Amino acid sequence: MRRKGLASMAVQTVATSSETTVDLGPAAALSCRECGHRVPLGPVFACEECFGPLEIAYDFSAYDTEELRRRIEAGPANIWRYAPLLPVPADVAGKPNLNPGWTKLVKADNLARELGVTGGLYVKDDSGNPTHSFKDRVVAQALEAARAFGFTTLSCSSTGNLAGAVGAAAARAGFRSCVFIPHDLEQGKVVMAAVYGGELVGIEGNYDDVNRFCSELIGDPAGEGWGFVNVNLRPYYAEGSKTLAYEICEQLGWRLPDQIVVPIASGSQLTKIDKGLQELIKLGLVEDRPYKIFGAQAEGCSPVSTAFKAGHDVVRPQKPNTIAKSLAIGNPADGPYVLDIARRTGGAVEDVTDEQVVDAIKLLARTEGIFAETAGGVTVGVTRKLLERGLLDPAKTTVVLNTGDGLKTLDAVAGTGLTATIRPTLDSFREAGLA
Repeated sequence: MRRKGLASMAVQTVATSSETTVDLGPAAALSCRECGHRVPLGPVFACEECFGPLEIAYDFSAYDTEELRRRIEAGPANIWRYAPLLPVPADVAGKPNLNPGWTKLVKADNLARELGVTGGLYVKDDSGNPTHSFKDRVVAQALEAARAFGFTTLSCSSTGNLAGAVGAAAARAGFRSCVFIPHDLEQGKVVMAAVYGGELVGIEGNYDDVNRFCSELIGDPAGEGWGFVNVNLRPYYAEGSKTLAYEICEQLGWRLPDQIVVPIASGSQLTKIDKGLQELIKLGLVEDRPYKIFGAQAEGCSPVSTAFKAGHDVVRPQKPNTIAKSLAIGNPADGPYVLDIARRTGGAVEDVTDEQVVDAIKLLARTEGIFAETAGGVTVGVTRKLLERGLLDPAKTTVVLNTGDGLKTLDAVAGTGLTATIRPTLDSFREAGLA
């Protein structure tokens, strides 16, 4: 058996995990992705049999397709419209939560013309979430699990966006927060994480160093009562990414996209989008037909892309060196699963240079009025490269993810500025060639 997904996750559990079981609505158990071993729901993330990663297993057998569709469509304009498909307590409505989701699916006709896409190009713009990134989705799920398990502190290791999402969610819900980030993050993300009043700790090193530290802290008495959203609460946290798949299909008229391009950091977002699409097919909410999933990385941190191109099943860690710091995870936990999904669906994993990232940020802004952070630049840049290489079919319906707001990564486009400086006269205006 090939062990996957443990490269940047600790292989330990919370001391009380074997005693802690709760009813989390439709979630049935935790199931190992490697050996299938099941354990009761609790704050545990690694299989006791093979150390494989655990994820939520559901029993949807009692659901009627049309009744479920009606319930979803009558639900709130946020991720809780999909509560029947998520690991949340039945009484989640009314609890303090940022209620993210139901962000715009923008039909990007201008960008499509620029790239030569004729089959319909869409941008799923998750910069519209409360803290302006998709991380609000996953934190919303983790927060409800933290409540259910009686944690008092919300924490995480973060490349930036998650730190802000945890800080904001904790503030809204009345939790203490203490989050850990690499010491050299973009200043915009540092400020946004700190403004919510929680504790923000810089770790000397890159994200992988931060993650290792958090894995140690969770097994120490100092970490007792702490819910680490991407460690001991990871199985619940990760499920938030499924809502991207649900929303995309519902916003397309309950239809699968032909192709979807997803940025890769840990790889969890891509794997859970695939899980969400598969669930919709099994539930009969969308027609079962082929789709392709493509992964996007920056060249300066491209361990999954490198493995894909080499035909490898194992992802070798890299030391990150890219402006796309939100994707700068050199040892991605879900990397091998991303490889499996890309190959199974007929997709690919590609990477772009930092210069191409900046060009793509400007391209998306110029054509669609969407200012993406560097991760969005990676995704758009990879989309363009995939089209040029003939790996993306321009005649197929394509969805590209923008996972965060460009205001968080202003340094990447710092050279962008005034077109001209003129005197307040018409002659000066004309002299500048602006008439």
